[in-house]
Amino acid sequence: MKSGDDMRFAIVSKGDTKSNALTDKMMNYMLGMDMVLDEKSPEIVVSVGGDGTLLQAFHRYQHIVGEVSFVGVHTGHLGFYADWGQDEVERLIMALKNDDFEVVEYPLVEVMIHYDKVGMETKYLALNEATLRMTNGSTLVMDVDIRNRHFERFRGDGLCISTPSGSTAYNKALGGAIIHPSIEAVQMTEIASINNRVFRTVGSPLVLPKHHFVNVRPVNSEEYQMTIDHVNLVHKGVKSIQFSVAEEKIRFARFRPFPFWQRVHDSFIS
Repeated sequence: MKSGDDMRFAIVSKGDTKSNALTDKMMNYMLGMDMVLDEKSPEIVVSVGGDGTLLQAFHRYQHIVGEVSFVGVHTGHLGFYADWGQDEVERLIMALKNDDFEVVEYPLVEVMIHYDKVGMETKYLALNEATLRMTNGSTLVMDVDIRNRHFERFRGDGLCISTPSGSTAYNKALGGAIIHPSIEAVQMTEIASINNRVFRTVGSPLVLPKHHFVNVRPVNSEEYQMTIDHVNLVHKGVKSIQFSVAEEKIRFARFRPFPFWQRVHDSFIS
């Protein structure tokens, strides 16, 4: 990571009036500090808005995820990713200028979709979670394999596969566990599963380590709605979908201690 005069940066704004005004202020300040605006291949990406804005920034630059570090500034409420306030931006920029930070890495979910056509596949990376549902709102029926061994036949509204850092988002609302982001794992949580005398699923979230993977295979359809963080996609002719811990990791510029469990406390308890 370069410091000072030759540091390349980009800023991604939420797009509202407050975030755009703060973005302009930061842009002028950073250019005045002889930092280099480079929206194609930045070393630092600053998101201005909230956690959703940082998700957008991640997806914009995921093709260089191993070469760029992210930092989030919130213009509303404190987030898990956006933890700098708008009144702290001058301190943040000076820390960038002086290279006064460390880089921490968080796990990502890799989603690999295989299609009926031999050799056709699509790869995605998720920072928070990937969810799988039917496009028409009907019951999702999937055979679930873990490490190539059949585990269960799932019936319900859908499945959510989350990262540790994303475990505090939709996964938590589904009753999933909160996992510290230092643990390289993925979590599969059911969305309104059907459990009765005829149909049965495990009914509990599953936490899988890095060397394990989940493979789901269609039973009742070949067209599905896949959500990768905030991006909604429809896939047809699906043969199977594999979820696992990605080799790639997201990098965050960390300027000060802010323990993960303290963030959990401040977000959900305090």
